[in-house]
Amino acid sequence: MADKRKLQGDIERNLKRVQEGRLAFQEILEKFEASTNQTQKEKFEGDLKKEIKKLQRLRDQIKTWLTSNEVKDKRPLLEARKEIEQDMERFKVIEKETKTKAYSKEGLLSTDSKKDPLQKEKEELEEWLKQSISLLQTQSEKYEFEIESLSTSNKKKRVDKDKAATIEDKRQRLDTCTFHTEKLETIMRHLDNERLDCGKVRSIKDPVEYVVESVDDQSNQALSDYRSLYDDLHLDELGDTT
Repeated sequence: MADKRKLQGDIERNLKRVQEGRLAFQEILEKFEASTNQTQKEKFEGDLKKEIKKLQRLRDQIKTWLTSNEVKDKRPLLEARKEIEQDMERFKVIEKETKTKAYSKEGLLSTDSKKDPLQKEKEELEEWLKQSISLLQTQSEKYEFEIESLSTSNKKKRVDKDKAATIEDKRQRLDTCTFHTEKLETIMRHLDNERLDCGKVRSIKDPVEYVVESVDDQSNQALSDYRSLYDDLHLDELGDTT
């Protein structure tokens, strides 16, 4: 019992530090975005990097707890991990923009003129696909945990019809996440192998983003209507690239 209380205390302190770290990151980010002084912006970027490293260390501990059978309610941990990874992505964008601006105008123009616009778009789509897959995988982990927790509690007593319905609902949502994850992974491989052009991939961005953002909110029937969004890509005809 004492060990469980200690573990719970450690988790609560970690989650509190995550919220404090994310608040500090947001405050510095606002200063970074408002500043027009290059020296100040560089300082703020360094401060952002420090906060992200702190959050990454907290995320490492969270990932360890997520694999532990001793932690029963993993939902707060999954949410904290998701929030940290969102801030990590935000910082990556800032780093990329800063590195680009570091080049002289002449060098930047030279780089832009040499870089194939299609290649640039392909790289942007690949990054979008990776982020979408990551978000779907995070949701899948959440549903898997919730299903396991509900199923375990159901075994201890007579089957609760409402709980059984909830489990089935979670299973359908997990299946939706798995379906779209596999489709997006296939699309990313075909895009990388130049068997799909950027225009076709770009055409599914809006519906995919809608599914990713609303998988937890929309009815399973509404979500099932979006399974056909890949039909025009004819993925089956392109064959397996694995």
